[in-house]
Parts: sequence; C-alpha cells; structure tokens
Amino acid sequence: MTTISPQTASVTSVASSATSVQLFAAAGTVRGRTIFNESTAVLYVAFAATASTSAYTVQVAAGGYYELPGSIYGGVVSGIWASANGNARLTSW
Repeated sequence: MTTISPQTASVTSVASSATSVQLFAAAGTVRGRTIFNESTAVLYVAFAATASTSAYTVQVAAGGYYELPGSIYGGVVSGIWASANGNARLTSW
C-alpha cells in the first residue's frame, strides 16, 4: 500500500460572526480540513455557501474541534456563531 502525504498545509483564522461567513473556499481535491472553535459560543458549520443556526451540517461546541472528511467533500464550507466572540482556527491540506 502506498501512502501519499500532503506537501503543504494552509493555516488561517476567521473572526466569529453572527452572520454567515465562509470558512473554506471550494478547493476541488482536498486531503483534509480541521476547525478549532476558539470561541465561547457554538459554531454552526454548513457544507454549503451559507450557514444558519437552523440549517447546518454540524455544531462545533465552544472550544471544540472538528475534522472534515476532505477526501469526501472539497466544496465551500461556511459558519455562523451563536454570538460573535473569538475565532475559528482553520487548517487545510
């Protein structure tokens, strides 16, 4: 079995917002993506162009971590917080 390791990674930060913001742009082929919610509020994440507190894919608790299935989904990922404070720390490879 051959294992292919990523050669580069991108680390970014997105400020929390009470309106939908883009966390990741569409990237086609993605090996993986991670989100660390560095906020005291819940982060609602959608595998879509827009997230809302009632239409989302997953909730990331305050101080929580989520790893997206990069080999399955490389499209736009958006987020919205229950209240705006803190950041999302993002990594993709």
